[in-house]
Amino acid sequence: MPQITDVKGLRVGHATDQKALTGCTVILCEEGAVGGVDVRGSAPGTRETDLLRPMNLVQRVHAVLLTGGSAFGLAAADGVMRYLEERGIGLDTGIPGVPRIPIVPAAVIFDLRVGDQRARPTAQMAYDACRRATTTVEEGNAGAGTGATVGKLLGAASAMKGGVGTWSVTLPGGVVVGALAVVNAFGDVLDDRTGQILAGARDPGGAGFLNMQKTLQTVEVPPGMGIGENTTLVAVATNARLSKEDANWLARVAHDGLARVIAPVHTLYDGDTIFALSIGEAKSNLLSLGAAAVEVVAEAIKRAVRLAKSAGGVPGLAG
Repeated sequence: MPQITDVKGLRVGHATDQKALTGCTVILCEEGAVGGVDVRGSAPGTRETDLLRPMNLVQRVHAVLLTGGSAFGLAAADGVMRYLEERGIGLDTGIPGVPRIPIVPAAVIFDLRVGDQRARPTAQMAYDACRRATTTVEEGNAGAGTGATVGKLLGAASAMKGGVGTWSVTLPGGVVVGALAVVNAFGDVLDDRTGQILAGARDPGGAGFLNMQKTLQTVEVPPGMGIGENTTLVAVATNARLSKEDANWLARVAHDGLARVIAPVHTLYDGDTIFALSIGEAKSNLLSLGAAAVEVVAEAIKRAVRLAKSAGGVPGLAG
């Protein structure tokens, strides 16, 4: 099955708390990857994203952490840093006696309404996720997607289960582009080939889906509904050689994949964030990479909801 780890040099690990319904997911690139980022949602929770901007000094990252727990979950990145530090992986400052400093950008979703509201991923969970990291990616109710939900126009009572999904494509010449998505969107998730809603806000009267895109244009949203409870997080990776500017461009273009299959997307209540990683020396052009990134992001998002199982009283498509 195509997945983000088809990009050689990447491993993915999850830490999953099925009882509390939270968790975290780490993408390890221990040899270092050129990184970029693009944040579109208006309610992000992030760590170490500024250093990925083209004008800033650091060129390579060593892992990306995607985690539940809202802002509390950002502390889990300490566990990834500890794992990498123990292995001598990180930025060499050139200062005698100073250890290498692992560069670990991170972003969070809000999953505190589902499961145990006092639980959040810890540094130890993230450390364990690193230890378990492999080239086989578990999808659905795993890692950062454990407590994810979608379609929250009327709150959690009418939402459906989100989760983790991954996909990849191989371009001519052996260039690979892959994506991993944690889908916790305010909006509905659509099948872009048919236009049908796969998972989203359910009609309280039992008549299928509300269709949030249309409903938002015809009714007044209750004050505070859905605020701060959403975000889709994505990592896009390729074995094509990219500059830091190119990686940021790829992250920006990849947001079109969200727009294909989430409606509405990039709302005031989402913190949609895409990381881009370049780990390899393959040659490709940015137009092809951008088109592939949009495709794999859209497919990863759809897989996340199609493979999500019911949990915490929230129904999932996988039963």
